[in-house]
Amino acid sequence: MAPQPGILYVTMAPQPSLTPAQFHDWYQNEHAPGRLRLPYIFINGFRYKATDGESPEWMAIYDVTDMEYLTKDVYTSLRKEPKQSQREKDTMKQIKVGRKFYDLVSSKESRDFKNLEDVKYEGVESNVMIAVFVTLKDPSKKDEVDKWYEEEHISMLSRVPGWRRSRRFITSHLEPLSPEETEYVSLHEYAPDNGLGGEEFKSATSTPWRTEVFDKLIGNKKRRAYSLYYTFGPAPRDLASPSDPSAVPYHSDFHRTATYPVKDNGRAAIESYIMTPDGVALPYRLEGSIDVQAPLIVLCNSILVDYGIWDAFIDSFSSKEENKKFRIVRYNARGRYSDCGDAAVTVDLLAQDIITILDALRVPKAAAVIGVSLGGATALNTALQFPDRVSSFIACDTNSLAPPGNPKAWGERIDMAEKQGSTASSGEPVVGDELAEFTVRRWFVKESYDDPPLAKEAERVKSMVANNSLKGFKTGVKALYKYDFRDEMKNAKVRGAFVVGGGDGVLPKTMKDMKDGYGDGSAVFEIIDGAGHLPMVEKPQEFAEVVTKFLGSA
Repeated sequence: MAPQPGILYVTMAPQPSLTPAQFHDWYQNEHAPGRLRLPYIFINGFRYKATDGESPEWMAIYDVTDMEYLTKDVYTSLRKEPKQSQREKDTMKQIKVGRKFYDLVSSKESRDFKNLEDVKYEGVESNVMIAVFVTLKDPSKKDEVDKWYEEEHISMLSRVPGWRRSRRFITSHLEPLSPEETEYVSLHEYAPDNGLGGEEFKSATSTPWRTEVFDKLIGNKKRRAYSLYYTFGPAPRDLASPSDPSAVPYHSDFHRTATYPVKDNGRAAIESYIMTPDGVALPYRLEGSIDVQAPLIVLCNSILVDYGIWDAFIDSFSSKEENKKFRIVRYNARGRYSDCGDAAVTVDLLAQDIITILDALRVPKAAAVIGVSLGGATALNTALQFPDRVSSFIACDTNSLAPPGNPKAWGERIDMAEKQGSTASSGEPVVGDELAEFTVRRWFVKESYDDPPLAKEAERVKSMVANNSLKGFKTGVKALYKYDFRDEMKNAKVRGAFVVGGGDGVLPKTMKDMKDGYGDGSAVFEIIDGAGHLPMVEKPQEFAEVVTKFLGSA
C-alpha cells in the first residue's frame, strides 16, 4: 500500500494549576523532541500560538510521512510506560488536549516557498497560519467542494501578498467518524507581512462561487489564526523555561534527559543526547543565554575524557558580562562509550558530528567551535570542511597532521590498558588507573601537582580517563592515526585561533607553525603559561580571557 502522508494536529489548553514554566519545559524539552527523534515518521514539528483571541491558545502540528505509523507501537508506545514519563502524566492531567489525524488531499506552494524546518531558516523566517475547518451538509457533494477549492479559491488566495502555501486535508482514514462528522481542513500559510484583509484577500473570499458553496454545501465552519511560536527539533534546547523562577528540576534516566533551573551560578542547563544519522548517541549539556537565537559555542573534548573538563572554564567565561549573550554546548564525542557506530572513526566523521549537533539544536552557524587535542583537530577540521556553518574556531594543543608515530604510541597505551584488565561495575572493560595515571601525568605540568586545587582537578581528570570505555577508546583513538590538514589550511577563510599550554612539550612551536600556515597568516596565536595539554583545566581563568578577547575582537 502506498504511504498516506498527513498531519498530527494538536490543540492544548492548560489549566490554571499548570505553571507556564512546566508546560513549556515539558512540551519543548521532553514531549516534542521525542517525536522528532523519529524522522521516518515525523518530518517536522511546529508550535503555534493563537492570534485570534480564541481558546485553545496553543496548537502544534507535525507532518507525518505515512499515517499508518500513528497506529503502530513505535508511536503509540510514546504515550505509555516506560516511555511516558511521570512528569508527562502529571502535566497532561492539567491540559485539555485535542488530538486529530488528517490525511493530505492536496498542496499548492508559492514559487519561493521555504520549508521552515530547514535549519537555515531558523531565526530568519516566521509564519502565519490560517486554519479553516468545515463539514459538509451532504457528504456526497464533496467533489463540488473540491472543485471550488482547486479551481478558484486557492488560485485566488495565491495572489494575496505574502501567501506561501495552501494545503487541504480530510479526517484521516484512521479516525472512526461518520461522513457527516468528517472534517475538511485547509491550512493557509503566509509571511508575517501579508495581505490578509487586503483587496486580494477580500476578492478571494467574496466570489459568487464561494457564496454558493458556503450557502448550499458547507455545514459547520470554524476559522483559527495562528503565528509560529517555536520550531521543534530532535534535541531539547529551550533554556528559557527552566530559567523561569517557578521552574522545577526534571530528570529521567530512561530518556537520558534533565533540565536544571537557575542555581547559584545563574545559569539554567539542559542535559540530553543527540542521535547521529548512524545511530550513535552523543550526550550533551547546553547552558547560557535563554535566547534560542543566541550565538552558540561548541566545545570539543580531548580523547579519554568527558565534557566535565570544561566546568571551570565555563564558570569563568560565563561570569564575564560580555559573554552572557552566548549559549554553550559541550558533548561527549565518539570514543567515550563503547558504541562508536560501525563506520571508521576519522576526523571527518567527528567534524560531521559537529554539524549533526548544530542541526539538532537548529543552529545555522556556530559562533565558535573550540576544541582541545583530538577536539582541537575536530574544531579545525569542522572549519575547513564546513566554512558556511562555523564563524570561528579555536584549536588547542593539537597538530595539523597526525605524527607518524601515533599508531605505535597509542597502540602501546591500548596494550597497557588491556593488560590491566579493569572493568566498570557493569562489567564493561574500561581503560583503568594505570593508563590514566600515565596519561594525566603527561597532560598536567609538574607544578600543578604542588597546588592542592589543581592536584584535585588532576585526580578528577584521571577518574574520567580511568572510566572511559576500553572499546570506545580503541575505536575512537584511530581518528588520531592519520590526517593532514596542511594543504586545506593554506586557503582557509574561517577566522581562527591556535592556543597552547606553554608546558605542552613541543606543541607551542608546532602550533605557532600552524598559525603561520593557516590562511593569510592573520590567525591568532596564544600561549598559556603554566599549563600543559589541557589549559582550560589547569588555567581556566586565563583560558577564558583568551577566548573572550578572541570572540570580542570579531
